[in-house]
Amino acid sequence: QVQLVESGGGLVQAGGSLRLSCASSGRTFSMYATMGWFRQTPGKEREFVAARNGFTTSYADSVKGRFTISRDNAKNTVYLQMNSLKIEDTAVYYCAVTSRYYESMRDLSSARTYDYWGQGTQVTVSS
Repeated sequence: QVQLVESGGGLVQAGGSLRLSCASSGRTFSMYATMGWFRQTPGKEREFVAARNGFTTSYADSVKGRFTISRDNAKNTVYLQMNSLKIEDTAVYYCAVTSRYYESMRDLSSARTYDYWGQGTQVTVSS
C-alpha cells in the first residue's frame, strides 16, 4: 500500500517562503520515476505546478523561477520549495508519483499521468 503524506503548508505573507514535503511509504521511493506537485482551488480543476524525472525538472509558467522541486531518496521525500509567494498561489497542494518515466510537458502536467496522490496540504498567502 503506497502512502504519500504532505506537510509544510500554512499561512504566509506575500513575498514569503514555504517548503512543502511529501513523504512516501509502502514502496521503494527510488522506484518512482516521475514525481509531481499540483494545486487546486475551490471550483477549479487541479493545476500542474512542477515535476521531476531523473534530474530534469519542469514547471508551470506561473511558478517558474520561484518554485523548486527536489527529491531525497534517502528520506523517501519529495519537496517543493516555494519562494516569493503570491496571493494567487493560495491553494491545496498535492504531491503525486508514478513508477513510469515521462518526458513530455504534456504528460508531466497531466494529473492522469500519476498513479498515487497525497491528501493535500493547504497553503494560504495573505497580503
